[in-house]
Amino acid sequence: MEDGFILQIGIIGLGLIGGSLAKAFKKNQIVHITALDLDEHALQKALEEKMINDYTTVIDHHFLQCDVIFLCTPVNQIPAQVQSLLPWIKSGCILTDVGSTKGSLLKEIEPLCLDSIYFIGGHPMTGSEQTGYMASKAHLFENAYYILSPLGDIPTESMLLFTTLIESIGAIPIVLSPVYHDYVVAAISHVPHILAASLVNLVKALDEDSHDMHRLAAGGFKDITRIASSSPHLWQTICKDNSTEIFHVMDTFKTHLLQFEEDLRASRDDQIHSFFDTAREYRNTFSNRSPGPFVKTYEIIVDVEDLPGIIAEIATLLSKHHINIKNIGISNNREFENGVLQILFSDEQSQQKSILLLQQMNYSVYVK
Repeated sequence: MEDGFILQIGIIGLGLIGGSLAKAFKKNQIVHITALDLDEHALQKALEEKMINDYTTVIDHHFLQCDVIFLCTPVNQIPAQVQSLLPWIKSGCILTDVGSTKGSLLKEIEPLCLDSIYFIGGHPMTGSEQTGYMASKAHLFENAYYILSPLGDIPTESMLLFTTLIESIGAIPIVLSPVYHDYVVAAISHVPHILAASLVNLVKALDEDSHDMHRLAAGGFKDITRIASSSPHLWQTICKDNSTEIFHVMDTFKTHLLQFEEDLRASRDDQIHSFFDTAREYRNTFSNRSPGPFVKTYEIIVDVEDLPGIIAEIATLLSKHHINIKNIGISNNREFENGVLQILFSDEQSQQKSILLLQQMNYSVYVK
């Protein structure tokens, strides 16, 4: 961005994602933010905290100078909001959403966008079980993948400006076509949510009066079904909006499940072993949170007692030796993993240096 240029950002919907965007932008650069929300208390709170510069409760002249406008509202509201924005936005303005489906939305948006208005679909792959501005946080997007799905031909300079903006909040932009985006998220997010809810409902239906299943579900079962705690209204909307791709993925899943059932009934030991071994090997290739060629990270797992201060102790040790940590956290499940402390690095040298240092301090270290 040119020296002296202050980016003008609009945010419609100052909830968890919209509020976190405002905080992240304010933390990382000088920007002017205009926000719109129906909750004027949230707007006033954000203004008091200097997370926004101005606000409105209706779409009007407040958005005239915006370079980028984030539409952080339910997907079904966005086409009407774009229609309302058109008289109030300048040529070259970038519009973007934060929804988890793209295909049907962009079909509705396409006739509305003029040649001088650019729409870049956006999907930050992050979130929280909490909602609202009070739950927002500046670091929500750090190290999170942020999928971009441009509508039509976006000028190179506009795409570069938007990509740079996303990178400035610590997110990792990935460009996917709208149709392929919906297929990918159906497989890695939407159907898993359906399966998690199905598993919980299954155990509820099978559990007897003693409630032993409920009591014993605190281990691995609780971990793999965590996402079933998400908003029912949100997932009802997502599933309806992306039903075509969800059907496609579920059909494939049912084929795999029926094949496993057939192999188990026939006692085909090799096929049963292969079913679990193939999953184990493939799962281990992405346990370092790196989606193939997009971004490479280096991970270790340290076997420690889950005690207060253990993260600070090890982080301080590595910091003293000038080792930069990309991410660190406690794994809450020892049922299937060796160790409990997970540490990510940006480069192999830091990873290897940390392994030697921690082993010298008598920690057991596992490379992922």
